Amino acid sequence: MSTLTLHETRAGMDAASAGFGHTLHAEWIKLWSVRSTWWTMIALVVLGAGLTTLICWGNAEWLASSDADEAPGAFITWGMMIAQVCAVIIGTLAVTSEYGSGMIRTSFAAVPRRGSVFLAKAVVVCGVLFVVGTLTALLGYLGGNHFLAREGIGLPLEGDVARAMYGCGLFLAALGLLSMAVGFLVRHTAAAISIVLATVFVIGNMVMLIPGQLGEWITKLMPGNAASALVAPVSFNPDALGAWTGFGVMLAEVAALCAAAWWLLGRRDA
Repeated sequence: MSTLTLHETRAGMDAASAGFGHTLHAEWIKLWSVRSTWWTMIALVVLGAGLTTLICWGNAEWLASSDADEAPGAFITWGMMIAQVCAVIIGTLAVTSEYGSGMIRTSFAAVPRRGSVFLAKAVVVCGVLFVVGTLTALLGYLGGNHFLAREGIGLPLEGDVARAMYGCGLFLAALGLLSMAVGFLVRHTAAAISIVLATVFVIGNMVMLIPGQLGEWITKLMPGNAASALVAPVSFNPDALGAWTGFGVMLAEVAALCAAAWWLLGRRDA
């Protein structure tokens, strides 16, 4: 009897694994079958790599002069600050586009365990944004460092510079996951994108107006600010949290939001 139970357990695990594999494949197809995904990815690469190259070209001579009050490393991933808008859009649309079309009901009918759908979307969105974000940062580095090297201030791809490359990928992946969680919570494209962009770009800067150490710490802990040191060899903000400490804070915030979205997902009608 114990042998039979063991075989049944293994068969059940194999079936569950295969089931999640199908769900993962379906989410991959759904993400890339939407035209907006392609345009947003193109915009991410153009903004991330293009703006980094442009800003390095325009400031290389100044950065090499004695008048410069910023380090070249602060500019080598500059375009990724703008490209994060595209990560927000990708993460949001991966969820809200299905709610808008009603396709989410079909997804949940095919996969009754809604947590599997959530997890599959998270794996696909985070994986894609990590790869695209890292490659975009590398393209920006190659373009921008060309102009820095001409002025004798080129940066070798090692140490904090190398960390910033995959740090950009990690940051965009976390931002996409945060946007995905907000998408599940509000289930509306414009509202979700507005909430995330307002939190990252507007509220994240406005809280610094709060006087005293309270304002300083709230500013450091805001999602968009916490991991800012991870995405650049030298941060524009000397008071920012350390690269990995800040990213850990951001991950904790994203995890809390995902937990809330996961909980509500199983308790609300599609």
